[in-house]
Amino acid sequence: MGFFSIALDGPAGAGKSTVAKLLAKKLGYIYVDTGAMYRAMALHFIRNGIGENEFDAMEAACDTADVTITHKDGEQVVLLNGENVNGLIRTEEVSHMTSVSSVNKKVRLKMVELQRALAKQENVVMDGRDIGSYVLPDANVKVFLTASVEVRAKRRYDEQKAKGIDCSLSEIEENIRERDYRDSHREFAPLVQAEDAVFFDNSGMTIEENVDKLYEMCMEAQKR
Repeated sequence: MGFFSIALDGPAGAGKSTVAKLLAKKLGYIYVDTGAMYRAMALHFIRNGIGENEFDAMEAACDTADVTITHKDGEQVVLLNGENVNGLIRTEEVSHMTSVSSVNKKVRLKMVELQRALAKQENVVMDGRDIGSYVLPDANVKVFLTASVEVRAKRRYDEQKAKGIDCSLSEIEENIRERDYRDSHREFAPLVQAEDAVFFDNSGMTIEENVDKLYEMCMEAQKR
């Protein structure tokens, strides 16, 4: 029997990564943080002295990067060419390079190749914008997780306030609307609900309720 894969897609602020992490823990699967993988690739570009507009150099450098995710003592470990880069990929410099480089088609194709390879070696829960529709079209369970723009903005606002960050709810709402538009209108592998994905609106649910519902769904799918 092959490995079991769960694809969670949806717009920004739907709680995908929180739900995916908790679901993976409950199932005993590997949570694949696709965003962290893009960050590791961005770090690779920075280390190679590649500027943010040097797209040809980025594309060439893709061939010398191996990015994967493993777990050690219950913690996710992001490996770049075998090196644990957990402590190096959350800087502003890496965030900026990630934003610039992740729209490059060759970079995305390389990431897809690495993500698919991971799903062939482990039971995985993977979240993103195009996992069920493009990265793992044969995933055993596909869910399109969303919530209203207002609910997603309020969640992000509460998160920021809890961290002591001053922010505007209306600005956050506007940013989410813009990001939704950008993600769903990009040329390559846009945000879209896969035809065979279950539509799941968690606007009125707690994280725990959301995780429990998806866990039940996965248990049912494993029986089939």
